[in-house]
Amino acid sequence: MAESDTIDSFTAMPSPLQIGLLLFPGCMPAGLLAFADMLHATNRRTGLCLFETHFVGVHSGPVECAHSLVLQATHAIADRALDAILIPGFWAESPQHVEAALTANADLLAALARLGKRCKVWSYCVGVCLAAASGCLNGQPATVTWWLADTLLKRYPKVGWQSERNSIFNERNATASGVNGYLPIAQSLIEQHVSAEIFRDLTRLMVLPRPAQSHDAFQAISLIEQPSPLLRRMHALVERLPAEQITLQKLADELGTSERTLARKVRSEIGVAAGSYARRIKLGQAGERLTLTSAPISTISAELGFSSDSNMRRMFKELTGFTPAQYRQRFARY
Repeated sequence: MAESDTIDSFTAMPSPLQIGLLLFPGCMPAGLLAFADMLHATNRRTGLCLFETHFVGVHSGPVECAHSLVLQATHAIADRALDAILIPGFWAESPQHVEAALTANADLLAALARLGKRCKVWSYCVGVCLAAASGCLNGQPATVTWWLADTLLKRYPKVGWQSERNSIFNERNATASGVNGYLPIAQSLIEQHVSAEIFRDLTRLMVLPRPAQSHDAFQAISLIEQPSPLLRRMHALVERLPAEQITLQKLADELGTSERTLARKVRSEIGVAAGSYARRIKLGQAGERLTLTSAPISTISAELGFSSDSNMRRMFKELTGFTPAQYRQRFARY
């Protein structure tokens, strides 16, 4: 679509889309700020006021976000007619942390539940939990980061959880996993209301990263993101060991604990079995090599210590739904 066609198609817009950027105690606002910058840049690029953003909260006034950063909510949610509201994530390292955050934000959940059907609800990272807890995702497909999938599936069965997808868009909701989940939401919004060409211009102008394209199974398993010293030690150990040597007994012995204790702690902290978690870490190493290098799959399998190529291929497809070759074709970054 030519630039003039894009701009002319919006000259008759009656008013800009009113988008609320939700602030609440402990939220991580970096994505909100980046989202607002992208929409502002879109307005500048087109020469039109297509989007207006407003920081909103349960009440107007200062809100202490993560890392003691204080931002001002200019409006209460109930006091502003919004076309959409964007819910950011918050710092959480376990299902228990999420549960505590939901309990602490009961007033916020009630305010979100009162939003009319006219207001679209977009959420990303663990902010998706707030959208689910308020009932805004009932009857809709939604995605969530993998380590919360089992917890949310049990607690919110009315939501059509699809944790294997990075982002999901429908008429009233948008959900995206990961701390950069605001980016695919912004991309969809700009491409829908303006054009894909304008979004590509912005990515070059603002030096924006490409929206995350790695499989959701491998998100949030980097060493730095592990929620406890034990998991960090376990993660590093799994990465060092050849795949065929990784057993629960071997891990427990190396970590100086019992199999039972290790299994219990992993399950309680991240909600998955220790063996499944270790396998995901090792296959995550394979996924990185597939996307970042052109090494043959047989070489990757041998380097990571799998008993055979066929064994790695089988486990990789069971976890991701892709063969290693299909995964490389879809997600390669070189």
